[in-house]
Amino acid sequence: MEQLLFTNARIILPDAIADGQALLVTEGLIQRLVPASQVTAFMAEAAGAGNRIQTIDCGGQYLSPGFIDTHCHGGGGADFMDGTKEDILTAARAHLKHGTTGICPTTLTCSDDELFAFFDAYRQAKTVEEDMPHLLGIHLEGPYFSAAQAGAQPPAYLVHPEKEHYSKIFAQGGRDIVKWSAAPELPDAMELADEAWERGVLLSIGHSDATFPVVREAVRHGYRMLTHFYSGMSTITRKKGMRVLGVIESGYLFDELDVEIIADGIHLPPELLQLILRCKDHDKICLVTDSMRGADMPDGPSLLGSLANGVSVIIQNGIANMPDFSGFAGSVATTDRLVRVMAAKAGLPLWEAVRMASYNPARFLKVDDRYGSIQEGRSADLLVFDEDVKISSVYVGGVEVRIA
Repeated sequence: MEQLLFTNARIILPDAIADGQALLVTEGLIQRLVPASQVTAFMAEAAGAGNRIQTIDCGGQYLSPGFIDTHCHGGGGADFMDGTKEDILTAARAHLKHGTTGICPTTLTCSDDELFAFFDAYRQAKTVEEDMPHLLGIHLEGPYFSAAQAGAQPPAYLVHPEKEHYSKIFAQGGRDIVKWSAAPELPDAMELADEAWERGVLLSIGHSDATFPVVREAVRHGYRMLTHFYSGMSTITRKKGMRVLGVIESGYLFDELDVEIIADGIHLPPELLQLILRCKDHDKICLVTDSMRGADMPDGPSLLGSLANGVSVIIQNGIANMPDFSGFAGSVATTDRLVRVMAAKAGLPLWEAVRMASYNPARFLKVDDRYGSIQEGRSADLLVFDEDVKISSVYVGGVEVRIA
């Protein structure tokens, strides 16, 4: 029986940091905490029973659950939409070394042929386990978006959600589709939500120009999240003197709506992060990178989207910009950076920042019984990092992965 015992660590639990404890992992699963005062006796008892336990000294650093990123387009110079298994492996591994042990590869608005090629590549990538995060399913970002809030989404591929079209996408993607971002104000967007709800797919409002009444109706039809809160969504306006609330205000008013936030400190400055924390239930907040191929890469020219049909961008000062610097064109954040910003700049306790990057996204995807926390029976997806969230070790299913 393969067993690991992580010692000399500050263990980050879902609701606290546990000191004076060791963590036992058995056959890739978290088993239990062992009081540090009992470790010597525990090891002697295990040896007497013929069990070999490998001890891992964490050197007084933090032992954290692995992070889960439910909105990520690429990294390491590759985009998930590039169309091959190798590109998916490259991007996923780029994020793994920054602590992402579970990831939802995310699409960009594109042609059906390009989307279906990605589905095939994703299925091939799922067969690879060595030095890989868990591939937790596909997040479809588009193509059902508002042209007024499209941002860097390619406008040529924006369409309305006709049943014949989304049924074909569901048929091709199957159970690999776990999350879909769409604009609920579009014709037939509520019918899309009804079908997604039946299939167990998380529906998120994204790139939307909806008003409060439309969001209220969307919630009734099963929309349960806001995609990259504050980015690509409507806010309060005046019509004939009357103030009309948008998607942003609706995010605060509807408890049913979770929000994902790009907590890189740039898309949302620290003061805005603090406002969100003050106004939104912390259990309803999920940290996401929304990163493109420029994550874990140096500054300079890059592409948002696939090599074949991507949009030119420039990476500078920790962000991807449109070529004329008229706006952001995506993120180059990694999950360790998100946690660092939330703790150091937004003022969250470290355990709670970790929770927003691990337990919360696992719960939103309904996989929290297997991933996202240091609790009995969960996959031993573990990180060792210091006070600055600089990661020194990554484990997936109890196996240490190469992060150099």
